[in-house]
Amino acid sequence: MDFHLFREKISSFRMIIFGFLGLILAGTILLMLPVSVKDGHGAPFEDALFTATSAVCVTGLITRDTALYWSGFGQAVILVLIQIGGLGIISVAAFIAILSGRRLTLLQRSTLQDSISAHQIGGIVKLTGFIFRTALIAELAGALLMLPAFCARYGVSGIWMAVFHAISAFCNAGFDVMGARTGPFSSLTAFASDPGVVLPVVLLILIGGIGFLTWDDVAAHKHHFRRYHMQTKVVLVTTGVLVFVPMLFLFLSEYAGEALGDRFFLSLFQAVTPRTAGFNTAALTALSGAGRMLLIALMLVGGSPGSTAGGMKTTTLAVLFSNAVSVFRRKKSAQMFGRRIEDGTVRNAATLFLMYLTLPAAGAAAISIVENLPFGTCLFETVSAIGTVGLSLGITPSLGLFSHLVLILFMFFGRVGGLTLIYAALDSKGADVSQRPVEKIIVG
Repeated sequence: MDFHLFREKISSFRMIIFGFLGLILAGTILLMLPVSVKDGHGAPFEDALFTATSAVCVTGLITRDTALYWSGFGQAVILVLIQIGGLGIISVAAFIAILSGRRLTLLQRSTLQDSISAHQIGGIVKLTGFIFRTALIAELAGALLMLPAFCARYGVSGIWMAVFHAISAFCNAGFDVMGARTGPFSSLTAFASDPGVVLPVVLLILIGGIGFLTWDDVAAHKHHFRRYHMQTKVVLVTTGVLVFVPMLFLFLSEYAGEALGDRFFLSLFQAVTPRTAGFNTAALTALSGAGRMLLIALMLVGGSPGSTAGGMKTTTLAVLFSNAVSVFRRKKSAQMFGRRIEDGTVRNAATLFLMYLTLPAAGAAAISIVENLPFGTCLFETVSAIGTVGLSLGITPSLGLFSHLVLILFMFFGRVGGLTLIYAALDSKGADVSQRPVEKIIVG
């Protein structure tokens, strides 16, 4: 990459970061208004900042129950933040510009490319249109599917509930408005065995989490698996494995005592929601140690590139696994579906994996010391934050300011991306292409 292009990329990464920061600040100000809270006094800065960050970063961790604390206006603000955060602030801004008839500059197209993890600048405007059409169709269909279940129980208010949960599920946000009806922080536990809610939410989570790039490739090649790009194949296969295997484990262990139908729905939902949705239909505190570790692992992986989900990404896990296989088989490079993986991609995957292992552990240790809580419980919350999941063991509302700031930073890190933050902060005169002398070092 030449110097000019390198600086252009750095600028695009900074624009992405500043875009998310600006949206979080705007959301915080709106949520502090008296009209946003049911008591009419406005939210404290800490609660407003935490909620705005969680919504923009489509996480779902909350300090206040959404339905009980925030007014209708406040809930609408949260929903708008979720929608913009899920689709990406740069994507939304570009879409508005396109609708207004403006032509995007090369820098704007490059920023948009980085924002949605597209492979190339060519066709980026067409891809942006596809993203918004897909989001609208999926969210509308999800709302219509959930409408009968919600309206049957809650009447006309079920329309708002269906719309809210459809957008929240597709954007992998995990926010719910059930608290006023089924108890504080109850999520979707009242619908644990209701297929009219469980199945649409699961489908929306998967559609949003698989990613727009994948669906664009599937649509372009008319569902012929062999013609898909390698990344699409990797995403689909890895997602399938990461749903089926955890579901089987939960079915055989955690929910073995439930009726067969309930057992299936509970296992399916808890296998899908850590990828990074944040809803739950069962008490997570009732899970065994092995069950919690499984959810932590799933939260770390997260969704796929170019999706509404966060986390380390399915492709990162697949690249690391492929690289390990290549080492075992003494091949020179990692390979998947008859294609070679670039060494730079493997290095990026290893770097991300290290970051997603060390940062949540360090944050959990700090929170554990400050709050005098078990490390494992704190680790669940920090992984949930950095994976932009939103699942919780119930300690987030009671944490202090320091711990909330740690979770806020992790949510922002998980949504924007670790490499994006590093590239944006990097001050360099260009890529270092010099070759150093080689000396062997023994590992393993």
